[in-house]
Amino acid sequence: MTSISTPHTLARSFNELHAARAESILVLPNAWDAMSARLVEAAGAKAIATTSAGISWSLGYRDGQGLAREQMIDALRRIVGAVRIPVSADMESGYGTGSLDDITATVRGVLNAGAVGLNLEDAPGSNGELLVSLDRQAERIRAARCAADEAGTALFINARTDTYVKRVGADGERFDETVRRARAYVDAGANGVFVPGVADADIIRRLAAAVGAPLNVIGGPGAPSVPELRTLGVARVSVGPGMVRAIMAHIRRVSIELLESGTYHEIEAQLSSPDANALFPQNRV
Repeated sequence: MTSISTPHTLARSFNELHAARAESILVLPNAWDAMSARLVEAAGAKAIATTSAGISWSLGYRDGQGLAREQMIDALRRIVGAVRIPVSADMESGYGTGSLDDITATVRGVLNAGAVGLNLEDAPGSNGELLVSLDRQAERIRAARCAADEAGTALFINARTDTYVKRVGADGERFDETVRRARAYVDAGANGVFVPGVADADIIRRLAAAVGAPLNVIGGPGAPSVPELRTLGVARVSVGPGMVRAIMAHIRRVSIELLESGTYHEIEAQLSSPDANALFPQNRV
């Protein structure tokens, strides 16, 4: 269905959802197509984040900038068009060569698709480096902010640093490097900081207090629960590709059962066709 809200009101709403983190936490289930986005919205989500991995897999590509920018934008447009709530787009490292021109083109594409948030990560670096250099990534975030400002939209830039995912540096130095990068990214124009790969409650608490902006972490098995994350000071929790991987695992279980035993236990719990159709508007001829 077409959103009845304007991009400006959706952007304002999305920014406000990050502001009251002392009282609440923004939970963003990650969608990969129109169907998953509508199901997330119907479940009561206030906003949706996309998963670049899920989108890539659904289109037959590996994760890790396997898609061209235009393919990701096209998938994003279908997701945005299916829901009425704000959508934040996982745009990996910006596509192309990651140049400032590429970042600008990606931001414009995200805004043209109707999304009001964007994840931009600092991995991989060039010449075999695990991460983009701090100065270069800050420059790329400034370019993203400039492109959004020129469009007149309060795009929420969620600056992702992969210090923990890539295990950058010695264990005793990783926290300080994460904070150093986070603060530089915020100074460059990021609205929030995304640190995936962290599940230790004490580290999360310290990060939330130190990064200088709303902190986003990944929830899932082994991580603190959503209520616990709120008490640690986390502003936003997403599940990355966790939900799509769970669906993939279920499809595999269904297929194996059908092919090996010929029974149907794995598909006993399902939406009815009328309930599924009710998620979407009437077909148009």
